[in-house]
Amino acid sequence: MLRRSLSIVLLLAFMTLLMGPATGEAAELTDEQRAKRVDQLFDRENLVAWCVVPFDAKRRGPEERTVMLRALGLEQLAYDWRAEDVPHFDTEMEMLKKYDVELTGFWHFGGLDANARTILDLLERHEIETTLWVLIGEPEGETDAEKVGKAADTLRPLAEAADAIGCSIGLYNHGGWFGEPRNQVRIIETMDMDNVGIVYNQHHGHHHVDEFAELLELMMPHLICLNLNGMMPDGDQHGQKIWPLGHGELDLELLNVIVESDYDGPIGVLGHTMDDVEQRLLDNLAGLEWLKPQLKGESAGERPTTRTQ
Repeated sequence: MLRRSLSIVLLLAFMTLLMGPATGEAAELTDEQRAKRVDQLFDRENLVAWCVVPFDAKRRGPEERTVMLRALGLEQLAYDWRAEDVPHFDTEMEMLKKYDVELTGFWHFGGLDANARTILDLLERHEIETTLWVLIGEPEGETDAEKVGKAADTLRPLAEAADAIGCSIGLYNHGGWFGEPRNQVRIIETMDMDNVGIVYNQHHGHHHVDEFAELLELMMPHLICLNLNGMMPDGDQHGQKIWPLGHGELDLELLNVIVESDYDGPIGVLGHTMDDVEQRLLDNLAGLEWLKPQLKGESAGERPTTRTQ
């Protein structure tokens, strides 16, 4: 009996080696795997410039902005805009093509309204397939289920119109009820459409820090972009909502969670202050470069000084 039990144990151990860890258990990365993952995930080619249009002391135009991004080694832009930028939409798309910068996202507030139709017409005209980064207000309703249903009803026509031209939408967390990942996942499940995902911003998730790993796992099947920020404890309550990457006390811990997850999509780096946005991006890029060796378990030297803080 003992010999038979031992044989069974050995057989199960051999099968585990062949099949890998049980479902729900993440395999631990080797040092080599971790280093490769860090380099790929945070490579400049995988980084997206975000909040760099209205947030720029120099108020760069479309060509100046695109040239600046390429000079920084950035090849992706998520486009945020204000009313004064609308007349320049076509020029912006032309410059992105001219300098080979990918339009990863296009910000939009609301459902399928006049602004959405302007954006979709623009994208179709320039034959650009991208993702609308969408936020809406809190829907009316006495229960979460009612709010989820109304949010789905608001967003479905927009998702259908986007799908018709090869585009998608990403639910964008900007605080409030709609900005909660659990609510966004419920909305996506209710909509049941293949072109709906999530864009997550750390700077709008200061209150998520303690459960970031859990929320990241929840969002993972839907996550299409993850925007980084320097994260301090309760930073949004102490004038540190937007903070240089690499200068937040929680940055290394949170980036480790990302590295150890299965996420392999684009990573956003912020402007989002009224400094010269090039200088702000340089601060975040320098901070990220300082964090990368630490994520590999290596020495990083002195923390870089900031230009804009």
